[in-house]
Amino acid sequence: MSSSAPSPSARLRTLHPDWLSDPKVWRTEVLAGLVVALALIPEAISFSIIAGVDPAVGLFASFTMAVTIAIIGGRPAMISAATGAVALVIAPLNREHGFGYLVAAVILAGVFQIVLGALGVAKLMRFVPRSVMVGFVNSLAILIFMAQVPEMTDVPWAVYPLIAAGLALMVFFPKVTTVIPAPLVSIVILTVLTVSAGIAVPTVGDKGDLPSALPVPGLPDVPITLDTLTTVAPYALAMALVGLMESLMTAKLVDDITDTRSSKTRESVGQGVANIVTGFFGGMGGCAMIGQTMINVRVSGARTRLSTFVAGAFLMVLCIVFGPIVSDIPMAALVAVMVMVSVATFDWHSIAPKTLKRMPAGEITVMVITVACVVATHNLAIGVVVGSITAMVVFAKRVAHLVEVTAVTDPDGTTVVYRVTGELFFASSNDLVSQFNYATDPDRVVIDLSAAHIWDASSVAALDAIESKYAQRGKTVEIIHLNGPSARIHDTLSGELTGSH
Repeated sequence: MSSSAPSPSARLRTLHPDWLSDPKVWRTEVLAGLVVALALIPEAISFSIIAGVDPAVGLFASFTMAVTIAIIGGRPAMISAATGAVALVIAPLNREHGFGYLVAAVILAGVFQIVLGALGVAKLMRFVPRSVMVGFVNSLAILIFMAQVPEMTDVPWAVYPLIAAGLALMVFFPKVTTVIPAPLVSIVILTVLTVSAGIAVPTVGDKGDLPSALPVPGLPDVPITLDTLTTVAPYALAMALVGLMESLMTAKLVDDITDTRSSKTRESVGQGVANIVTGFFGGMGGCAMIGQTMINVRVSGARTRLSTFVAGAFLMVLCIVFGPIVSDIPMAALVAVMVMVSVATFDWHSIAPKTLKRMPAGEITVMVITVACVVATHNLAIGVVVGSITAMVVFAKRVAHLVEVTAVTDPDGTTVVYRVTGELFFASSNDLVSQFNYATDPDRVVIDLSAAHIWDASSVAALDAIESKYAQRGKTVEIIHLNGPSARIHDTLSGELTGSH
């Protein structure tokens, strides 16, 4: 007899997975979280500046987003925090209406994300083609590198050898041992070197003051009116869509890297809850951070929720307890880490000459357009949408040319049979009408659709037009061998679209 409920031991294993008792996993996850926390600080401060808010607002957002998503998110080991994409969306609202409206928009965006997640918006990810995904990954790598360029421009000469030293440490240290993440070793050594030698280079402290206390929950300082709702709703919806797009794409990328599956619906709802929590704690909101996720998963080897939780918790500990020490970390050390992430993230195989020779031109075009749109707009969501639309157009054009029509006339000359092969939809059915010999065909015409499939009203309208043209010449048309779905759509719409019956 099969059991209808899991055993107590099975439930216990679900609540306390095996990795919790593995010291090696603990060490990997905790150290990965520490590296991510260090990398989050300058980014969160920078995004706060973009949004036009105090640096503490971005740091609080990174803390609450990471801790919350670690508990309720769908993708283990993915890092969510304050991001540039969200900052760009809500910056105009903060500038024009004030910080209270920004916080209200973050909370409303979270509500929108929960609703969209519950409605199954995550299922739309199946329509993102591989060429768009490759373009997304490559453009992400380019953006990560481009974000480091300002830190390498108009800086003291000592920054350059420090970056080179950081890169060398991350390349060669893993050959010695992988017990401690190479990025953490690089950050510690370069910090000790610059402080002990008194090397004057830009530091984390130059980005802004770190908070000295934990965030306190509260309500946004805005009037609860319909006017407030209409003001913040457009920004909240834009933030919700951008945040979900980046988070779901990042989750899919991590799925591929780790060869595991995650619940995209749970991730969508989790992002919404995390943004609501962040808003009530006075944060600027956020979504999945692709660069920091790559540090966590690809560079540091993290695989569980522990690393995400530790990253958020360490972030506040580093700011509040070790603020003066963290402020002394040279930006060159963090730039080296992000450059390494950029190189590791880029899909070099996708641009290899051997790959490009074998890849269909349409696929290459979609990848290039995706990269170009992302790099031009600095918005991953726009690139993915434009790339996906381009891929659909390329696909439609390719499939439209696969429809063939062949004619066979009976020996007695009284009947002609047209055999249609392929997928009939708006792109292919437009040319269908011109492939029949209306004037010279015999009085009885048979259209065999056993090797075809009707997908839309355009195809039904095309078949109606063919029947109408033959009828004008006193000839009859019989459509045979429709499959079930095609027959249903044809029976429902035939005669209702062209007015020929």
